[in-house]
Amino acid sequence: MRTLLAALLLAAPLLAAPPPTAKATFAGGCFWCMEPPFEALDGVASVTSGYTGGKKRNPTYEEVSAGITGHAEAIEIVYDPSKVTYEKLLEVFWRNVDPLTPNAQFCDHGPQYRTAIFFHGDAQKKAAEESRKTLAPRFKQPIVTEIVPADAFYAAEDYHQDYYKKNPIRYKFYRSRCGRDERLKGLWGAEAAAH
Repeated sequence: MRTLLAALLLAAPLLAAPPPTAKATFAGGCFWCMEPPFEALDGVASVTSGYTGGKKRNPTYEEVSAGITGHAEAIEIVYDPSKVTYEKLLEVFWRNVDPLTPNAQFCDHGPQYRTAIFFHGDAQKKAAEESRKTLAPRFKQPIVTEIVPADAFYAAEDYHQDYYKKNPIRYKFYRSRCGRDERLKGLWGAEAAAH
């Protein structure tokens, strides 16, 4: 029996273990606009739009957008750290937000549109704080982006996921009318990326 088992194990193809993944969670205003830059990165397995940072369990879009739950619109990224570093994710995050305006992003106002880095562990906290410190001298105003521990993340309703792919014309119209790309260009110059 032992010999048969050994023979079967040797004959079976070796299955490679899936690469270890990590999570990153960012709030940068409208979550529709935060998905594209991260989905374009090699090593990012998924980007989910959702809500975090509030007290209500299982909030709905209507509740969050009304500003009554304390949550922020956010994205949760699952990535392979051997292909893309957390520092690279931070770099993409900063270039896609206005870190100087409290409780608003572009045309969207209220704490549900605040910018925040929700860190998963001490290493992410340290990297986030270091990146904010490095960027601070670039601006005359203080950076108001929060760096806080990750909390429960609730995926947004299905129609919000990959909205920019499902509704490209509406997405582009919203993004243009909201003044996002214009403000990002003013803040980051050539480093800003339009999506």
